[in-house]
Amino acid sequence: MNEEIITSRIMLAVGAIIEDAKGRVLLVRHKPERGGFWQGRWICPGGELELGETIEEGIKREVREETGLEVELVKPLPAFERIVKSAGGISLHVVYIDYIAKLVGGRLKVDSDIGDALWVGKDEIPRIWDELHEDTQRLFELARVV
Repeated sequence: MNEEIITSRIMLAVGAIIEDAKGRVLLVRHKPERGGFWQGRWICPGGELELGETIEEGIKREVREETGLEVELVKPLPAFERIVKSAGGISLHVVYIDYIAKLVGGRLKVDSDIGDALWVGKDEIPRIWDELHEDTQRLFELARVV
């Protein structure tokens, strides 16, 4: 039986559109067994801000944990939110806080939650647009990546 999860809290998600020296951006996709709202679609690295962490610290930690990469935060992007409603209430309420970031070090090595990682040229994004999560599409539009 597929039971719907109802939440009573707001998730604060932090992440980054990471650009390398060639102007490409990094996309990741979670492993299928992880499941969840972002499953099966390309997204930017990120995750939940932890208590006591600054936004900047949280973004750098999430990027490092998910990809093994070190970044410099360049420019904050406008925050936006997603509220997923169902008959039983709210199943997800997430506020996204993201930055444009520049790759400064590390070696790409995905963690246990991430199944795939892909560096993609900005000119290639329209070709894979339908494979991006709709929240990632919105993030790219806010950042004027496309």
